[in-house]
Parts: sequence; C-alpha cells; structure tokens
Amino acid sequence: MRITAKWLATTSLVLMTTAAASSSSWAANVEANSAIDTVTVYPDGATVTRVISLDLASGDSTLVAKDFPLSLDPSSLRVEGEAGAKLTIGTIDARPPKAAPPVNLPELDKRIEALRDQRADLQGAIDSADARRKFAQHFAEASPAGLGEKGEARPITEWRAAFAAVAEEIAIADTAIRDATRKQRELDRQIAQLEAERSAKPPSKLEVRIDVASAAATKATLRVTYAVRNARWMPLYDARLDTGAKDRKPQLELVRRAEVTQSTGEDWSNVTLGVSTVRIGRGGSAPELNSLVAQYPQGPKPLALGTASDLARPAPMTRQAQSPAMAKIAEATERADEQQAVTEIGDFQATFKIPGRVSLGAAEGAKSLRIASMTVPADLAVRAAPVMDPTAFLEASFRQTDDASLLPGKVAIYRDGTFVGRGKITASAKDDIVRLGFGADDKVRIERAVLKRNEGSAGLLVTTSKTDERSFKTTIRNGHDFPIKVAIEDQLPVSENEDIVVEMLSSSTQPTASNIRERRGVLEWSFDAKPGEARDINFAWRIRWPKDKGMVIVPAG
Repeated sequence: MRITAKWLATTSLVLMTTAAASSSSWAANVEANSAIDTVTVYPDGATVTRVISLDLASGDSTLVAKDFPLSLDPSSLRVEGEAGAKLTIGTIDARPPKAAPPVNLPELDKRIEALRDQRADLQGAIDSADARRKFAQHFAEASPAGLGEKGEARPITEWRAAFAAVAEEIAIADTAIRDATRKQRELDRQIAQLEAERSAKPPSKLEVRIDVASAAATKATLRVTYAVRNARWMPLYDARLDTGAKDRKPQLELVRRAEVTQSTGEDWSNVTLGVSTVRIGRGGSAPELNSLVAQYPQGPKPLALGTASDLARPAPMTRQAQSPAMAKIAEATERADEQQAVTEIGDFQATFKIPGRVSLGAAEGAKSLRIASMTVPADLAVRAAPVMDPTAFLEASFRQTDDASLLPGKVAIYRDGTFVGRGKITASAKDDIVRLGFGADDKVRIERAVLKRNEGSAGLLVTTSKTDERSFKTTIRNGHDFPIKVAIEDQLPVSENEDIVVEMLSSSTQPTASNIRERRGVLEWSFDAKPGEARDINFAWRIRWPKDKGMVIVPAG
C-alpha cells in the first residue's frame, strides 16, 4: 500500500516549536539509516531525497536518523513512502544530536604526558640496545688475528665460542629493539586517540526524528525530501562547427552541459541527478510596491536649545560606533537584501535528468555533466568591425530548435575539430536565431583607410556653424575559392540635441541595415563575396553645430 503523508508532515512542522520535546515520548526509538537516492539541483539550491528501508513493529515508533546534513532547511522536510500495512506518519522533527559530555582537558593532558614519557623511556631502551648491537658488530669486525694475550693463535673451539657470544649479543639487542618498537606503536595509537578526543569537533550531522504508527509488523520504505542552499548549477556549452565541403553543407552541434557544485556537508554518492531552471530562492510572489508621493522637501523642525526632546535624542550611530553585535546584524541584513540576476525562460521551467548514476562529493569542486545536444544546419558569414579591429571573424547562425530554452552561459568553440576559444551564448527561446563566433578567418582580408578628416566652418557670408566631416574606405578581399557572405559594421554618430545635425553624405555606399541589434547609429553592409573578389565600401558623414559651442563624440552610455 502506498501512503503519502505530506499534509501530516506539514501540520507537524507547524506544531514542532511547541511540542517537539514531548512528541516522541510515547514511542519506542528505532535507529534508522538513510541513503541519498535522488538530487535535483537548481541555480540557487537543491532538493535531496533520502531513502529509509527498515522493518517496523506493530504500534507506535519514532525513527531516528542521525546522518542528515546540518545545512538542510527543517521547514522543507517531507516524507512519503510504501509499506505492507497501514502506516501513519506523524511529527517530523529535525534537531542537532545530543551533545557529548564535556571533555576533562586537564585529565587528558596528564594522560597524554604520561604516555609520552613512557614512549621516551622505550626510546632510551632502543638507543641502548642499538649501541650494544653496534659494539658487538665492531668487535667482530675489528678482532685481532689471535685471541691470546700476546696475539697468539687459539684453538678453533675458542673462536667458535667468541662467534657465539657476538651472535648472542646481537640477538639480545635485536629482540629488545623489536619489543620496544611494538610498545611504542601501541603508545602512539593511544596518544592519537586521546589527542583526537581532546580536539573533538561538535557533531556535523543533523538528527531527524519521524513518528510513525503501523497497524501491523511490516517492511517499509520511506523517502525523506528536504532543501539545501549550498548547491548550484551553471549552464555550459560546447559548440562544434563543421564548416562543410563541396558535397556537405555546414552544420553545428551544440552540446548542453551542467556545471554542478555543492558544499552541503554531505556526499552525493551514486545518485539520480537532475538539474532544473527553477530558482527556489526567489520566493513565490512578486514584490509588493508602496505608494510614491511627490511633495516639496520637508526640512527638520527646529528645536529650542536645551529642550528635553533635544537632550533625550540619542546621537546618530555611525558604522564605526556600532557594537560588534549590531555590526554583525547590519552585515547580515545587507547580505540578505543582495539581488541576483534573473533569467526568464520557456513556459515555466525545464528539468534535465542526467542518465545513469552520478557521484559528487561535498568538497570535490565543480563537475561538468553532459545533459543534451542538438545538431542543426548553420549559415556561415564573415563579420568584422574594422573601425575597431580589421580582423574578419567567421560567424555561424542557426535556429534554436529545442523546446527547452537556451540559458545564458559560457561556450567552448570548436571549428572543424579544433578548439579556437571561448565565448558567451545569450538566452534564446525556441525558433530564435542564435549567432556564435568561431574565430578569425585569415583568408578574408579587410583594410580600412581614412580618406578625409576636415574640421571647419559653414555659412555663405558669415560663419554660423562649425563642421566635422570624415570619409573612409573599407576594402574586403575574399581569398577563399568559394563564395562567402560578408557583413561589415561601422558607426554613424547619433545626435541627441537638435542643434547638432548629423548627416551621412551621398558618397557613401548605401548600407543594407541600420540600428542593428537595436544599437543606434550602427550600420551594416552585407553582401556575398565571390571567390577572389575585392570590394570597396565608402562611408562618409558630416556633423554641424553652433559656432559658439563645443562638440565631442563619445561612446553611448
């Protein structure tokens, strides 16, 4: 029988603050182990599902699982599952585990000091035995030709007795060294255990208690889901362009990747992993706006010197004068109000399930996972802005065909199997046209020359205005043996004052588009360049403004 206890879990969490201490007094505690089974990562958090499988006795029980992370949001705990008998889920409670009894540091220090003294004594015994061994070895190596008082030869039996004595001395020394070394190892283990106890850290896990009531003894599987904040994913892309050939049209493979990082305090080992575009940290509703009032400035009301209200008013507290506690509160408030960039995508959300099982440790760093790919026809063009850089860049454009929108992110660029750099991809929905650059095209040469730059005055008889006139020529040469589309961009100044008049002169080659990509004054000349063709683009403009004023040309804000 499948049971779902989300309503009961939500109700119990509301009552947890008043009844947590006594809610499980009626039930027998049952130790339970959980294992992470499923994780869904969001741009600003994650939801984790742990599975608890166990045998339940008939009646009331309190499941106690002590392996949950401290970073979970207790209000997000939900439980559901299956059992072979009727099973009711009651209160869900998350709390830190009971604190260990305090450590007696002075007593631990004495015990550690005594063990270290014993180890030093053993080291002295080792050094003494080693010296004894070296002496015996030296005697054997430096013994005289004879063993008599005057160096005369002795019978072989006396030589053998000498050899046996040397061997015995060495054996005694070796045995003493081995025994002392073994005892040192045991002392080292005891010292390490006491030092670990001395520097023991507070518990790093959370204890989750679940009250259940089973109509009969049964096997049960519970799934506990909760939210954590210290996890995120970012979209990454691989763009692989095949520029094609005479018998093959250009095409682009776009690989979606998810870069997942987490520092939740728990390892995600062999889990089912998914990534979702939902932002769980933004809340459920749009912000409430207050009214705006237009009024004359209201100055502070004057106060008579020495009045009670003047004396009672506290001096303004500067940040430097705040207490440390107040400063921490202020910092926390500022961090909580920090805004994040928001990207709206698709219908409501998109979720990508990673095939197979995935492992990601809490301190492992980022892991890049492939989540999807698509191959689409690509239109190639060479684009350049020679006013800034005469380099011709190969560009591929394609129609976004996936139902799931493309999120903004970094993209690794490959052209005909060669990595040529990195770029960025903008957010785009289905059927949008996406443009990506694929590096310099050295076979298309572009040169831009200044033909004229003249600043002067205008007027038939009397000078009434000043002028700035400029003209340029851009030459494009296609060195390919096939035709290619070329797009050249340039800038026509834009006036935001009726006294400043800007005009493009008639000697200019007529552009094919203006204000491209909603950028005022940015012009584009596009054409299909034949193999080996060279083409010139002429561009000239004039600015006129009153003679008694100055004029400058600056980038738009």
